[in-house]
Amino acid sequence: MRNWLPVLLLIALLCGLCAAMPVLEPLFRGLQPDKARVIYQRESLFFLLGHHLMLVAVSAAVATLVAVAAGIFATRPSGRDFLPLVSQVASIGQTFPPVAVLALAVPVLGFGEAPILFALMLYGLLPILRNTLAGLEGLDPTVREAALGMGMSPWQVLCQVELPLAGRVILAGIRTSVTINIATAAIGSTIGARTLGDPVIAGLVNGNTAYVLQGAILIGLLALAADSLFEALERAWGAGVAIANK
Repeated sequence: MRNWLPVLLLIALLCGLCAAMPVLEPLFRGLQPDKARVIYQRESLFFLLGHHLMLVAVSAAVATLVAVAAGIFATRPSGRDFLPLVSQVASIGQTFPPVAVLALAVPVLGFGEAPILFALMLYGLLPILRNTLAGLEGLDPTVREAALGMGMSPWQVLCQVELPLAGRVILAGIRTSVTINIATAAIGSTIGARTLGDPVIAGLVNGNTAYVLQGAILIGLLALAADSLFEALERAWGAGVAIANK
């Protein structure tokens, strides 16, 4: 329970700020006394939070499926020759700035969620793939040999031995990917996607520092909550594997 306490506290703080932001108007008024409005009210902050989470979750799910599958393929005997190619292809997504990816994707995919989902998926691939390769390649070969010697099929060895042992390392890659993409998703507001970047963009356009600060605080808290969640999951996974090995 102690591992989950920071996660619960951060989520409660995030939701509390979304609900109680109007109460903090005097504080933001002091930062921006020359503006008629200092609390962002064009969209519900809860709605923006939910949409932001949806974009990150969908892109993370797709990136995880693709990266883990590619990592498994590249670590099998039949796919080792493709290991350099797999790593290079995954690296392409992080060689382009997110803004450049959006600029190239918008003419094809249009405005809205599709271009930012595409950009987030590309940006999320590399950390997950690297950790999948590191986790699977870092296993003691004798563990696989022992499992095969017990009569397990290669598929059973992968699902029941390799992935559980490498799971904590893979989770660390997903953690890095998701945390980075929570911040990156905010630029989706520039092309019509509804995210917590809306107050930031509106504040920059109108010269309203209070709006920018509100969006930045919520994005930061969301990133901290996600990071704490994955940290707790990593510890729980490690504890589960340790118990299973006893």
